[in-house]
Amino acid sequence: MSIKRFSLEYNHVNGRTFSVGDVLSGRVIVVASKETKVQVLVVKAKGSAEVKWYGQDGPNTVSYQDEKKYFYLEHIILQDKNKGDGSEIIRQGRTVYPFSFVIPNKDMPSSYEGRWGRITYNLQAELTQTIWSIHKTSIDFPFLTKSEFPFTPKSEMSIIGLKERQSATIISFYGSGKVILNVTSEKMGLMQGETMEVSVEVINGSNGTVTPKFFLCEKQIFLAQLKTLVHTNEILFGSGESVLARTSRTIINVLSIPRQLSPTFCNCSLIKLEYTLKVTLGDPLARGPDIKLPLVILLGSSISSNPQTVHGT
Repeated sequence: MSIKRFSLEYNHVNGRTFSVGDVLSGRVIVVASKETKVQVLVVKAKGSAEVKWYGQDGPNTVSYQDEKKYFYLEHIILQDKNKGDGSEIIRQGRTVYPFSFVIPNKDMPSSYEGRWGRITYNLQAELTQTIWSIHKTSIDFPFLTKSEFPFTPKSEMSIIGLKERQSATIISFYGSGKVILNVTSEKMGLMQGETMEVSVEVINGSNGTVTPKFFLCEKQIFLAQLKTLVHTNEILFGSGESVLARTSRTIINVLSIPRQLSPTFCNCSLIKLEYTLKVTLGDPLARGPDIKLPLVILLGSSISSNPQTVHGT
C-alpha cells in the first residue's frame, strides 16, 4: 500500500461548463510513501448517454438498457518499456502529472440526470502497479451543448413558433352547468428564470366557485431496445383568482420559469426532455380535459465566468 493518495483535478473554462472545442486540462496527483514501480498511468476522457430500467414480461423481470458513446480519449502519462516489468518509477512523496484533452467538435447533448438515465462527461485516471494492484479515480465534468436547436429538428416554422402566442379552449361540465376556459400564453419558448404572462378567461355557468390552477409539467422520455418509458412530474406554478358562480372573469397571471430546470432537449437518441404548461379548474368534480400548451425551456444566461479548479477523489 505504498500509494497513499491518488486523485484528479481539472480546470474550469467558460465559467462552470465545457463545450465542444474546449481544452480540458488538469492534473493527476500521486502521493507515495516510498519509491514505487508502476506499469502504466493513464487518464481517460469520455462522454456518453445511458438508460436502464426493469419491466415485466409475463412472470419474468426484464432489463432494458442501452448506451450511446459520444467520444473516448486516452492520454498515457507513464508506461513501462517492456509492458509489465514495472520499469517506470514514481518517487516518494507528492508527484503531479499534468494532462490535456481537446473536446471533439461534434453535436452532443448537455449533461443531464434523469429518472432512468443520464448523460455524463467523465474523467478517469488509472494507475496499475501489478494486475492485482490497480488504483482508480474519476470525476464528472459539466458539459453544455453548442447545438443551436437542441430542442427541435431544424425547422424554420418551429423556431418562429417559439415567439408566437398560443391559445386553447375547453368546456368542463358540472352538475349545475358548464364552465368555459380560454387560456392564452404569451409565447412558447422561455429561458430559464424568465417570466411569462398567461391570460385565463373563465365563463362560469355553474352554481359553484372555480379557481384556475397552473402547473409546469415535465416529461422525461427514455428509449432502449425498441421500448419507451416515460416519467412525468408536475410543479404547481400557482393559482389564479377564484371565479364565483354565474360570473365571468379574465385573470392575468405572471409565471416564472425556475432557473434550475434543465432546458428542453431532443438531440439525444436515448433521452429526451419536454415540458408543457397545464391549466386546470382545480376541482375534482369538473369533468373535461385540462388545457395543455407546449412549452420550450431555453438555456438561460451564464451565471459565472470565474475560472476554478475542481478536485476528484
